[in-house]
Amino acid sequence: MSVVAQVAVVVAALVHVVVWICEAFLIGRVHLSMFGQPADHVPAIRLWAFGVGFYNLFLACGLVAGLVALHGGHELVGRTLVFYVCWFMLGGSVVLAVADQLALSRPRNQAWGGVVAEGLPPLVVLVFA
Repeated sequence: MSVVAQVAVVVAALVHVVVWICEAFLIGRVHLSMFGQPADHVPAIRLWAFGVGFYNLFLACGLVAGLVALHGGHELVGRTLVFYVCWFMLGGSVVLAVADQLALSRPRNQAWGGVVAEGLPPLVVLVFA
């Protein structure tokens, strides 16, 4: 796997760790505009955000496990983990973009930062791997 792809794997994992922290633990403390929700919605979305935050952590762990396997001499296992998780993240970013355009919960075109943060690093991995 190329150096560019491996750097993108690390970036994707870090993005998802940061989102895990924000969603699972800081949801009531950080300004929720990054999630497209006003602060008075926190009680209603706290449980949802906690669960989704841990999904993000598990995705990051999958990427880290893939890199560890790759560098530990298990290239097929490592590449398989990295590719699967990257396709999962890319798919999630597409779903977020579609949901944003359908304006499922707020005015349109507010989720593009999340779409790019979630989708661009795994796309780079898939292109350069």
